[in-house]
Amino acid sequence: MYRLLKRIYTVSHPPKPEKESDPLRFGVLGAANIAPTALILAVRSHPGADVVAVAARNEQKARTFAQKHDIKGVYYGPTGYQELISDPNIDAIYNPLPNGLHFEWTAKALAAGKHVLLEKPSTDSSEETRILFQLAASKGLILLEAFHYRFHPAFRRLAEIVKGGELGKVKAVKSALAIPRGLIGDDDIRFDFDLGGGSLMDMGVYPISAVRFLASAEPTSVLTATHTPHRDRRIDRGAQATFAFPNDVTAEIECDMQVPWRLGIIPRWPNIHTTRYCNPKDGKKRVEKAYKPKEGAGEDWWTTYRYQLEAFVDKVRGRTPHEWISAEDSINQMKAVELVYEKLGLPLRPKSNHLA
Repeated sequence: MYRLLKRIYTVSHPPKPEKESDPLRFGVLGAANIAPTALILAVRSHPGADVVAVAARNEQKARTFAQKHDIKGVYYGPTGYQELISDPNIDAIYNPLPNGLHFEWTAKALAAGKHVLLEKPSTDSSEETRILFQLAASKGLILLEAFHYRFHPAFRRLAEIVKGGELGKVKAVKSALAIPRGLIGDDDIRFDFDLGGGSLMDMGVYPISAVRFLASAEPTSVLTATHTPHRDRRIDRGAQATFAFPNDVTAEIECDMQVPWRLGIIPRWPNIHTTRYCNPKDGKKRVEKAYKPKEGAGEDWWTTYRYQLEAFVDKVRGRTPHEWISAEDSINQMKAVELVYEKLGLPLRPKSNHLA
């Protein structure tokens, strides 16, 4: 229990090593709620990274965010985003903007010569994702879609077990991410069609990513799909789908941003799980803990985001990261999302008007 409590405490109060003489300098696009957890906290314990500037449309929001997180550079107003990515003192951009703005501002950041850590989903379409990675490659820049869970030793160990075949042949995979009503309001931007909203585009990309990875293949089709509509009928509040994979493997995914309360008065627990069904060789159960990698950097209190940051900095610096998400992987991820929307009969999210 002591070790558990110590890990929990250290996650939110990480040690702050002295920064290297030339750390990778990040600029944050938008004062998003996810930024402190996904980047700023992780940067505190990384000697080779620093957050040096933030940009937001609203001046007060930008200044308040910067002051709270000890960020020196502040940009704001209608030109704030562009000023941030044009800053010669910034090496990399973290882009947690709404989905519909991912393509435009990632393309502009790459055009300005910046590496980009891009929140999921990469864009609103597989075509836009392909264009971004082609642009990054043409400029010799690093672009990473931030599926942070993939970088943690626990998931990497799971992948070793599954793909190594010690549990037998994969038969099926199930994955879900759903939260109770009340955490995300009806007017949240995650329900805005023009900004790439929808349950599949927000929470659904995680279970889709997980089943694709654990199936070690790309889906050949969507066998079934249903959804619960938002008040904007183009938007899925929740969705379920069954994918067909090669070798008779199937995968079920579920996502929901507003699961109704039981009897209307009892809130439900979040539903977060991934299960892989197989033909076990011996049927024995076991539990493994993997907080640290067998080799390479890592501490038992590092979060998925901290491991992700380690990999991103390594890649930019020309070192081999312990894990990576390829351009092909990100493109195929959006193709899988598109397959579900097509099966549901819902329109694909609108493409950006910005031309890379």
